[in-house]
Amino acid sequence: MTIGAEDPQRDEASLHARVDAAFGAIARVQALMSFHDPASELSRLNAGAHREPIAVDCWTWKVLAEAVRLGDASDGALDVAIAPVLVRLGFLPALPGRRRASDRGSYRDIQLHADERVSFARPLQIDLGGIAKGFAVDRAAETLADAGVANAVIEAGGDLRFVGTPPRRVLLRNPRAPWLDRAEVDVAAPALATSAGYFARRRRRGRRVTPLVDPRSGKPVRAPASISVFAPTAMLADGLTKVVALAAPELTRSLLRAEAATAVVI
Repeated sequence: MTIGAEDPQRDEASLHARVDAAFGAIARVQALMSFHDPASELSRLNAGAHREPIAVDCWTWKVLAEAVRLGDASDGALDVAIAPVLVRLGFLPALPGRRRASDRGSYRDIQLHADERVSFARPLQIDLGGIAKGFAVDRAAETLADAGVANAVIEAGGDLRFVGTPPRRVLLRNPRAPWLDRAEVDVAAPALATSAGYFARRRRRGRRVTPLVDPRSGKPVRAPASISVFAPTAMLADGLTKVVALAAPELTRSLLRAEAATAVVI
């Protein structure tokens, strides 16, 4: 993740302190929602939420609530319970001592209780990587804006969030030649997220597969496409890239309109 910030009213030390605080917000999201960290709050949910409700941080609750909402709105195209498939494909680690969950589980088995406790209707392995990264970018942006920083850009592996005046245009990679070709696109919202498999593809049983998996079939998407979504928040943009890739076209267009979002597919 990178943060670039500028403010003519502040000296360099003051600006650095505010950027450090923004990185602190990102680190908090990582500590709460990392699939890779056995000590994270998400790992505690994956280990025991099928046995009893577990109290979670308000940030974890917000991300889970948004994941469930977008799962419902997209007819299951976004499903954070896809982790068992990603482990099997080698995109997520099979951590020692972690209970194996059935592929039959879905986000619909996540139960959000009113007192910010979470339970699972069956053993699940959920991965919030497709939405929590955007949330982390949003929290960094919020930290900088609350501190009065005039302009900033937060970038995290395909997610962008602007504080202050955004640039007029951004460059998007051509998925067929991501190291060579770029397309200029007008900036249409405060946040942008891009999902593409060109740097994450790997071979499995003689075929190239990507970490973008259709939760309804359990199969990875192989098409060489790059999907970018402009939206009011990076978390929303992050989640909607998967919806654009996997949901039916009419549902996708309707949901984009409802969420004040715009998609660019290359």
